[in-house]
Amino acid sequence: MFGISFSELLLVGLVALLVLGPERLPGAARTAGLWIGRLKRSFNAIKQEVEREIGADEIRRQLHNEHILSMEEEAKKILAPLQDAVKPLTPTEPPVSTAPVEPASPAPVSLSKTASDPAPQPAAPHDPTLPPRAP
Repeated sequence: MFGISFSELLLVGLVALLVLGPERLPGAARTAGLWIGRLKRSFNAIKQEVEREIGADEIRRQLHNEHILSMEEEAKKILAPLQDAVKPLTPTEPPVSTAPVEPASPAPVSLSKTASDPAPQPAAPHDPTLPPRAP
């Protein structure tokens, strides 16, 4: 965590043994362990509190965005009929027909071929700007 190697920890332990002596060293190590444990618990509690706050802020932001999106969809639903009624047809757009378009039926072909029967003409492609042809 702090970049302390084993040899550095061993050096700190030897200095503590020389300074405190063998009688007080176990008590000092226990006290140091308790303080380190308290510090870790405090840092973890603070970290969890910050994460909860960040999570709560993120949830609030998501709810706010969802609320805005739902309001936008409602506005589109309300304004869509009004925009369709106001929108004029431009000359480049053909009028929209609601009548169903029937497919062109093929020309009848006779089974008996005679010399007097003319060859059937291929159907010309239908121009959508012209009115529909009669069958």
